[in-house]
Amino acid sequence: MKKIFKLTLSLFLIISSIAMACTGITIKTEDKKIIQGRTIEYGEGNLNSKLIISPRGREFQSLTTEGKLEGLKWKAKYGFVGASLINDMFIGEGINEAGLNAGLFYFPHYGSLSKFEKKNASKSLVDMQFVSWILSNFSTVEELKKELKNIKIVNIVADENGNPLPTAHWRVGDVNGGNIIIEIVNNGEVKIHDNKVGVITNSPDYEWHVKNLNNYINAYAGNAKNYNMNGQEIFSFGAGTGALGLPGDVTPPSRFVRAFYYLSTIKPITNSKEGVGEAFHILNNFDIPIGVEYSKEHKQYIPKDLPSATQWTAISSLNDREFYYKTMYNSQIRKVDLKKIDFTKVEYKALPLDEKPEESIKELIF
Repeated sequence: MKKIFKLTLSLFLIISSIAMACTGITIKTEDKKIIQGRTIEYGEGNLNSKLIISPRGREFQSLTTEGKLEGLKWKAKYGFVGASLINDMFIGEGINEAGLNAGLFYFPHYGSLSKFEKKNASKSLVDMQFVSWILSNFSTVEELKKELKNIKIVNIVADENGNPLPTAHWRVGDVNGGNIIIEIVNNGEVKIHDNKVGVITNSPDYEWHVKNLNNYINAYAGNAKNYNMNGQEIFSFGAGTGALGLPGDVTPPSRFVRAFYYLSTIKPITNSKEGVGEAFHILNNFDIPIGVEYSKEHKQYIPKDLPSATQWTAISSLNDREFYYKTMYNSQIRKVDLKKIDFTKVEYKALPLDEKPEESIKELIF
């Protein structure tokens, strides 16, 4: 156990500097099923994510900002499946056996947590363990909202002056259609937003992103109408001219706008199987090539072992209790059916997301 804590301590500074670019979407089907999907990007190194299977009844304790296992203790009411970040203790995205989904999204410059105080250690929960706490304790968004006031979210690491470093904001959804964004600002002020548009990216805050959508009120599906001016026919070169003006860069505001556009223009989704497929298709648009964040003079620093900045894409089918994912190494979609797991008996597992770090290619021979 001591080796695990030392490893965790050595990773604190790494996790605090991660500039993750994440895009999340929500799809509601005609038969009232909920699909939550997201990507996670990091172009400076391998996040070493693993597939985590966590049983019901498992005992947890939070680390503190000091790196000690002296924070909040709890016992899991629900088992869950998810994908970890950097360390097996830190869940980036997951779904529990009740169909509750939760995930973290990097929130620099805006997220501002309470400063850790030793006297509050027993009620303190570090931001990187917040998703685990949510998934193991609650079945609905409403249950979570009632309990939030009883804990204090703190940073997993602080600077040399003890000030909290950048943190995340979080998306949580349930089978009843509850869908919220949790943002903690101003040194611990908790803000909860109803995620009406079904999108989340990174900074700025959720309210800013929603207001920014008004700048793209003219975007619509299909083509702009052709017209004639002084005998000159003006026409579309190709399909999609109704979307002219959509931003194409990879910044959080631009990804938010594009994700909203794709969600608002999709065909009616009849069931969860279609919803999962549509979610992957939409999120394919946010797969970021590794070299985008490196200027010409810094190309030599691109990590040799990363084929993509988008390290994995995960989809949770809430009502069906299914967790799907694909990775930067292998675009084969894999599924974990939580209904087939007995969370009272299954042992805790931390498994590689890929059996081999290579694309699964099927050769056709004629």
